[in-house]
Amino acid sequence: MQESIARSIVRRLRDEGFVALYAGGCVRDMLLGKLAKDYDVATSARPEEVQAIFPTTYAVGAHFGVVVVHEQGEDFEVATFRSDGAYVDGRRPEGVVFSSPQLDAERRDFTINGLFFNPFESKVIDYVNGQRDLDAKVLRAIGDPVARFREDKLRLLRAVRFGASLGFKIDAATWAAVQQHAADIREVSAERIREELVRIFTAPTRVQGFDLLVESGLMEQVLPEIMALRGCEQPPQFHPEGDVFVHTRAMLGLLPEEVSVALVFGVLFHDIGKPPTQTVDETGRIRFNGHDKLGAEMTQRIMERLKFSNADAEAIVSGVANHMIFKDVKEMRVSKLRRFMARPGFADELELHRVDCTSASGMLDNYDFIRARIEEFANEPLIPPPLITGHDLKALGLTPGPKFKEILETAANLQLDGTLTTREAALEWARENA
Repeated sequence: MQESIARSIVRRLRDEGFVALYAGGCVRDMLLGKLAKDYDVATSARPEEVQAIFPTTYAVGAHFGVVVVHEQGEDFEVATFRSDGAYVDGRRPEGVVFSSPQLDAERRDFTINGLFFNPFESKVIDYVNGQRDLDAKVLRAIGDPVARFREDKLRLLRAVRFGASLGFKIDAATWAAVQQHAADIREVSAERIREELVRIFTAPTRVQGFDLLVESGLMEQVLPEIMALRGCEQPPQFHPEGDVFVHTRAMLGLLPEEVSVALVFGVLFHDIGKPPTQTVDETGRIRFNGHDKLGAEMTQRIMERLKFSNADAEAIVSGVANHMIFKDVKEMRVSKLRRFMARPGFADELELHRVDCTSASGMLDNYDFIRARIEEFANEPLIPPPLITGHDLKALGLTPGPKFKEILETAANLQLDGTLTTREAALEWARENA
């Protein structure tokens, strides 16, 4: 559907006498045999000319030659061939000069993203040897890699993302430039860094992304809390796999291909409180008392630093704060267990617990216990409607207050525990305990 709409956009531009081609990532993905997520069009038409041709457009970046064309419920970026002026903020050029397809290709980031495609002639237009690098599975900056990264410093992280997600080897000169200029990533806005990190870690290739972030020096710049896990030893009887860094990396590799932001960042940060809480007791055993609480506080600060949404931050911090509670589930009252399981982020936290145990001791008894309880409670709400309410207590002559609240809470717990099963029984209990 998207491709057919994009083709029609190209046709209409060509019918008006302009050059129009598919550009960038969609061409790369097509040549790799992958389904493109979106289709971008590059054209010789100026922004105002594009807007004159299509009835519904948004001039989101007309100053840079970019217009969004809205067709059949879909949005497509249509950009005028351009050359960029000087980059003064490490993100955008001061200005642009509308130019030719070749100059437009040469100002892009990596050769595999600098390709064009004519859908009506089924012809690839390649000014930067991108096809050669696609065939060789190499990620290479166009021209001088230092200049490309100086222009837009987010490209440092994009190099990691593309290298990991495509499984490509990063060209030696490009990789050297990433390592030498890793500290420059701190000049990029927190929002843009967060978006790249989310793409890296929610991809199935997240372990490769993790490794490239570490090896490039970018992890130290954007998530120094992860690098602090290196060398933080754990009790070998519970963690034969190694230190906290090795443990965290192993957990990432045990996750399913598709993960939520809350789950993967919960895994990434669940033990960041261990280095500052590490102690050795009188028996020689390594302990991390309170690492979950401190880790949650540290995670909250990371969420604020990287400007995660409130919803994502709350879910991620909850995963870190609660990951140690699973060791106590067998001893919980049924009412407490039901409430624990009924929380919105519980499924992600349970998966975090599974990979936590699998990567360490391999003991999954608490996980299996929870899975059995999920099946047991499957045919009824975890938190059913209360058997009695405040209106019932008022009808019994009780006045709202501390005792009032205590009776309702206790009745709810007895209901969840299975002690009170009918409204009549609950009312009788309330009369006796009023």
